[in-house]
Amino acid sequence: MNPTFNYSRRKTVSVDVGGIALGSEWPVRVQSMTNTATDDVEASAAQCQRISYAGADYVRLTAQGVKQAQCIGEIASVLRSKNCAVPLIADIHFNRQAAMAAAEVCEGVRINPGNFVDPARTFKELEYTDEEYTAELGRIREALQPFIALCREHHTAVRLGVNHGSLSDRIMSRYGNTAAGMVESVMEFLRVFVEEQFMDVVISMKASNVVVMVEAVHRLVDAMDREDMHFPLHLGVTEAGFGEDGRIKSAVGIGTLMAEGLGDTIRVSLSEEPELEIPVARKLVDYISARQGHDPIEGDYSAEYDPLCPERRVTVEVDGRIGGSHQPIVIASYRPDEIETAALQPDFYYSADGIIDGMHQFLVPLNCWSGEGNAYPLLTLGEWDRCQATRLRFLQLPATTPVHRLEFLRGRSDTVLVITPVGKNIPGEQQALTHALDKAGINCPVIMRNTYTDSSNEWLQVKAGSDLGAVMLNRRADGIWLEDPSISNGAEVVRYAFAILQAARQRISKTEFISCPGCGRTMFNLQTTVQRVQQATAHLTHLKIGVMGCIVNGPGEMADADYGYVGAAAGRISLYKGKQCVEMNIPEDDAIDRLVELIKQNNDWRDP
Repeated sequence: MNPTFNYSRRKTVSVDVGGIALGSEWPVRVQSMTNTATDDVEASAAQCQRISYAGADYVRLTAQGVKQAQCIGEIASVLRSKNCAVPLIADIHFNRQAAMAAAEVCEGVRINPGNFVDPARTFKELEYTDEEYTAELGRIREALQPFIALCREHHTAVRLGVNHGSLSDRIMSRYGNTAAGMVESVMEFLRVFVEEQFMDVVISMKASNVVVMVEAVHRLVDAMDREDMHFPLHLGVTEAGFGEDGRIKSAVGIGTLMAEGLGDTIRVSLSEEPELEIPVARKLVDYISARQGHDPIEGDYSAEYDPLCPERRVTVEVDGRIGGSHQPIVIASYRPDEIETAALQPDFYYSADGIIDGMHQFLVPLNCWSGEGNAYPLLTLGEWDRCQATRLRFLQLPATTPVHRLEFLRGRSDTVLVITPVGKNIPGEQQALTHALDKAGINCPVIMRNTYTDSSNEWLQVKAGSDLGAVMLNRRADGIWLEDPSISNGAEVVRYAFAILQAARQRISKTEFISCPGCGRTMFNLQTTVQRVQQATAHLTHLKIGVMGCIVNGPGEMADADYGYVGAAAGRISLYKGKQCVEMNIPEDDAIDRLVELIKQNNDWRDP
């Protein structure tokens, strides 16, 4: 079976993590991370137990130093005394000694290639000769060899976790803060592990920018394939955020890759209690895994398509607003008075009974179309010849429609195609049709119409985020039409559609918040702080604002943000403009007012 549009897991080696193996021969594993102080053994053990009981296969804990690493061993003892055998993974940044200590007591250790050997990044441009750069690689090998030996001795698995924004200055000097830089950062380490014949390695490539995260994973798989490496992947969108936005953003990024058969363990990173991440991750795994063995989808990529870094599908502009270079549109199957927020008004409404108003744009069935006003016909193939529309028409097609039946569309500039799914692999069959259209020289704009009928809100966020997110991240559509009759509030469904487009960076409709999920390093109550920052700045739809619990990863991993609110110490906050710290150690009670003032000083403030 051609794997291009068909779901099957990428073949990877098995890695044992405390008796629970991961890799392509095993189910996709789910994990989370504590947000308690790791040296509070009782609190951390209790939270690990809650995460485990919620369904996690692994639990990760931060270890800032040797003391915290040793505490994970104590936490494990408490858990084992309570018959909780969940494997524990230490999360290490900057501190090699902590990694060595953790390797003796943990089932897994995560290290960051950006700071395991290299010093903390300063975002300065450095110059290296080829000889100096090669010498740096030798230094990496020397630092890794004793760590690898200790992990081998204690049967400890390793995760090489690269984060966008936390690359070393050395890597950024040659590659910039890019997906390509992320790949080279981890490949330098992987080559050492392969030379040492240590294969219990898992890799993650994370970013708060979903586009960067997906591109980095694509490029990593390509790089590993070229060097005959088959290590399993851990997937996650770091700093995904809070509530529905965090769930949708995670579903778009993780779901896109899982739909391509990538990913052996996942974490949905939410700025909430960690046990709440597990049901979301389980839904994502269950939904995508269920398409195993689906009816085969024929086809291959069109000649101009680059799966590593897709460009937008080339389409004609229809009616001066759809396709071409226009931002993707949103269609809704709800009444305009159901949509509460003016900023999230759909571009078109569908009226099945033909009832319209004079203020909005509508799609209506052909038998309700008068040929006048602000309504446009939605046709089936059988109705095509009965329609006299000359300006704009929508033609609805099942995703399995043979392209030879659509040759009459070649060269038309008045038709928008609406593609509906048929089988279990929704993004596979919808994307396959767009590539077949390209091969046939049919460049009509395409809208994906996805209807879900058995969904809770969270299920809809997961299903629609992963299905429509994959299509939008791969730049195959000019709009989306999301429906779920089981959800009575139409405004919620429309809001999810806009959130999917925003997560895919295809249409920005609200402030982009980048917030970490919190861990033992967090310096404030993350959940309430995120909500307070959102309340103060949610109307600034042109900005990206980061809310980060500590300075370990904050300045780097929110590098995509325009402004940053970062924990500096207990009760103290530092504010950032881009990657530059502009105010340090502000009292927490004053920090949001100072953030607003900073935005105003830089002329980025807009009144609500």
